[in-house]
Amino acid sequence: MTIKCFEFNMFPVNTYVLSDETNEAVIIDAGCYYEEEQEMLKQYIERNGLTVKHLLNTHLHLDHIFGNAFVSRTYGVMPEASADDEFLLPKTKDYCRMFGIAMNEDVPALGKQLADGDEVHFGNTKLKVIKAPGHSPGSLVYYNEKDGCLFCGDVLFRGSIGRTDLDGGNYKQLIDSISNRLFTLPDDTKVYTGHSEPTTIGNEKMNNPFFR
Repeated sequence: MTIKCFEFNMFPVNTYVLSDETNEAVIIDAGCYYEEEQEMLKQYIERNGLTVKHLLNTHLHLDHIFGNAFVSRTYGVMPEASADDEFLLPKTKDYCRMFGIAMNEDVPALGKQLADGDEVHFGNTKLKVIKAPGHSPGSLVYYNEKDGCLFCGDVLFRGSIGRTDLDGGNYKQLIDSISNRLFTLPDDTKVYTGHSEPTTIGNEKMNNPFFR
């Protein structure tokens, strides 16, 4: 599996494009806010001859969905995320005003609701859906067992965890999610986060100050 990471928007968010030898691909957390960011994403997909099969969201906070309308319009795929985060979508404009940001486009509705234990397929690749609430009620992690990696949005970071003071956040729930859903995976599992650099499950079990 090939993993391409873009750092998009003013927060900034990691947007991932995953593809395999079939040239089928998924986009995780389309954060492309500016036109030049949208063009970067489009050029990468075109240059590599990729066919986008899924638009996945780890959660539905504004910074992770800025590019959903562009991706949906350009590639004919609708966002997929947890139903437990759908309440955030109609509040996106309010959140933008709170951060002093102009809303770039109206956000599309979910095309599919994903739940714990679901599988997302593209080409010869499978992602397992793991529900890990706490940062948001519907936070999802996408786990690829074959390549030993996961994409966790804002659940877990190198040396830190996601904030829990946003709408629907719950600190205890987040700690439980990480301890019982993520830390049970192999230590060498690579963790691709929603912001900043990747880490591993083993590194966070040993060094993350929230779990000492």
